[in-house]
Amino acid sequence: PYRCGDCGKAFGWSSSLLEHRKGHAGAKPHACGECGKAFSRGSTLLEHQRVHTGEKPFRCGQCGARFSQSSTLVHHRRTHTGERPYGCPECGRAFGRKSTLATHRRTHTGERPYGCPECGRCFAVSSDLAKHR
Repeated sequence: PYRCGDCGKAFGWSSSLLEHRKGHAGAKPHACGECGKAFSRGSTLLEHQRVHTGEKPFRCGQCGARFSQSSTLVHHRRTHTGERPYGCPECGRAFGRKSTLATHRRTHTGERPYGCPECGRCFAVSSDLAKHR
């Protein structure tokens, strides 16, 4: 087990840890030939390139929907299974995505991180700010 000294994440291979550490250092040696966007990992570049190619190699066995990222397929499968692994410690409500739980938790904390630069009104969800504009 190789552990990152910055964030504590563990890896089975030293090469995986070295690749991970590039992200902390800010190095982004893998650039997209199509748009120039750069990434710290080659695997992230390959994933990004599907934006340009339209490739969707990950298929749902239940409904046939296709996705460019395996993680999106994992989230999609939860629509079929009803799995909601992320529970709110405040109220118990459960969600299929960690990011949805994080947004929901703002209803308890009152956090509104998205501010309108024109009027100063703040929102808990970025899409609410976009609608406001």
